[in-house]
Amino acid sequence: MNQQNNSDERRVLDISTVQELWSKTYNREGKPDWSHIFPYYHQDIVFQDTIQRIEGKDNFIAMCKRLTKRTKQLKMELLAITQNDNVIMFDWIMTMMFKKYPSTPLYGATKLVLDENGLIKEHRDYYDLWGDIFNNIPHFNKVYRKFLAKKFG
Repeated sequence: MNQQNNSDERRVLDISTVQELWSKTYNREGKPDWSHIFPYYHQDIVFQDTIQRIEGKDNFIAMCKRLTKRTKQLKMELLAITQNDNVIMFDWIMTMMFKKYPSTPLYGATKLVLDENGLIKEHRDYYDLWGDIFNNIPHFNKVYRKFLAKKFG
């Protein structure tokens, strides 16, 4: 599909559209599919989370494909969503199911910044990757939290 067709099919990105699109992305059964949200991303998108910074739509799509390949299943529950002008933010719980490891819920938030054409030019995910993973490891979770409290609390 070319860029012109994508913009013709694209709806205005607002709270209800984001809630609908992101709910479709993370299937209840099986692997996620982001193909319906890619038209909402700017060619020069900057994506960042606690692990990486990705620049460019092709690199962003490649990252999504890698995540799909690594997981057996991925679910996302949107908890709250808000919008202020060109910024949309939402809280979520993402549960990642890997082939060899137990399900891991991650608690986080996403900030989307839209350009003047309503395309996502910045996508930032905020979450505590290690804390959420370590919480699922018996006995280690208490040691990890104690260490954090002692060093940073």
